[in-house]
Amino acid sequence: MVFSSHIFLFYFLPVALLLYYGARPAWRHLVLTVVSYVFYGWWNPWFMLLMLGSTIVDYLCGKAISADGASAGKRKTGLFVSVIMNLAVLAFFKYAGFGADTVASLSNLFGGGGFEVPDFFRNIVLPVGISFYTFQSMSYSIDLYRGHAVPARNFTDFACYVSMFPQLVAGPIVRYGSVADQLQHREHTMDGFALGATRFSYGFAKKILLANPMGGIADVCFGAGEGALGPAAAWIGVIAYSFQIYFDFSAYSDMAIGLGRMFGFRFPENFDSPYRSKSITEFWRRWHISLSSFLRDYLYIPLGGNRKGNVRTYVNLMTVMLLGGLWHGAQWTFIAWGAIHGGMLAFERLMGKDSFYAKMPSIARMVLTFVIVLITWVFFRAENFEVAGRYLAAMFGAAGDAPASALTSARVFTPANLFWLALCSIVVWGMPHTYAWLHRLTPGKAIAGLALLAVSVMVLFTQGVNPFLYFQF
Repeated sequence: MVFSSHIFLFYFLPVALLLYYGARPAWRHLVLTVVSYVFYGWWNPWFMLLMLGSTIVDYLCGKAISADGASAGKRKTGLFVSVIMNLAVLAFFKYAGFGADTVASLSNLFGGGGFEVPDFFRNIVLPVGISFYTFQSMSYSIDLYRGHAVPARNFTDFACYVSMFPQLVAGPIVRYGSVADQLQHREHTMDGFALGATRFSYGFAKKILLANPMGGIADVCFGAGEGALGPAAAWIGVIAYSFQIYFDFSAYSDMAIGLGRMFGFRFPENFDSPYRSKSITEFWRRWHISLSSFLRDYLYIPLGGNRKGNVRTYVNLMTVMLLGGLWHGAQWTFIAWGAIHGGMLAFERLMGKDSFYAKMPSIARMVLTFVIVLITWVFFRAENFEVAGRYLAAMFGAAGDAPASALTSARVFTPANLFWLALCSIVVWGMPHTYAWLHRLTPGKAIAGLALLAVSVMVLFTQGVNPFLYFQF
């Protein structure tokens, strides 16, 4: 089930709200947990058992860590079990097949020959959103060990935190410490509900009216065969993909934050107009903020951060971004994407104010940063290095110009596509972020949100494809 579906909008959400607000306050966390498990189990009921097992283990580890009079050894054991269990689950479901394929490739490359990946590894099904809820569940144990959070009052509260359907499968990554107080007490007001519903409506519109049309353009360009893509269409295609992934993911975050408010929760913001960044460093302060802060606090700083000299700092930056790329997907192209971003972060830190674009005009720095981001998105979108290389060659006019490229251009440069591209550009660079726009909710903004929701629902029924990109991560 996805947010941008009629099942969720007309059936699941109304029932969830009725059950939640119809229950006594003491039972609301249990109700929210149950409906969240139904939401998650919609794809595959067996995945519910995996999430439940992870929740039980981390809850018990948390009790061991925070028990009165617990010895240092017992606390470390609890932390160790939690971290290893979560990483082991993530590694098995997400990376076992990738590891087997890599071993097979290396074996064949170095003369082993004949190594076949067992069907067992090819048949592993990736549970939806596993990267998000394992990080959240694991952060609970780490924060308890560090003294940055208080233990959950009971298992129901913790299970509610881990499984909460608004942000379960694609974030933002919510740390227990940020909602611990809200799990004990939060306000349910009409103003808060109205703000949440409006935020959801704007996110829904971004997904249906902006992300999906951009996805159609990107699919045409990235699906073009060899020699069937000219430079202009290639650049339009990757720009369209950059808009698609931004509006897709930021729309999900808007809807998640809005749904959270409808249930009384305040979730952290996840985007801050990232394509207006004037450096890659700034980009990562604005893009997927909850992941950036998670990697900083749980990986970069424990590795030493910038406290152990310049060389170690650059190594730490590269390590974090390589693992960040791998977190997004078990594929070498994701690792390349992370490596480029890590290299740019290290380069910008090395050069400081002497960077080759530090003294460029503001608009030029923003354009250059966007171009660098576009190049990295090619690796993020391409199925493999061959496709990525072919696409980059097309972008820079080195892929030839077969007659088929005229057909691709005709499919790309239609009045409708150009209109949606222009509209997306206006929203990205000319309008405030959703949070800033709705910081103060007015009747006009609320009415506009309802109108956008109505239009989006009508358009939804005309669209053949409606994926959420970040569900696969």
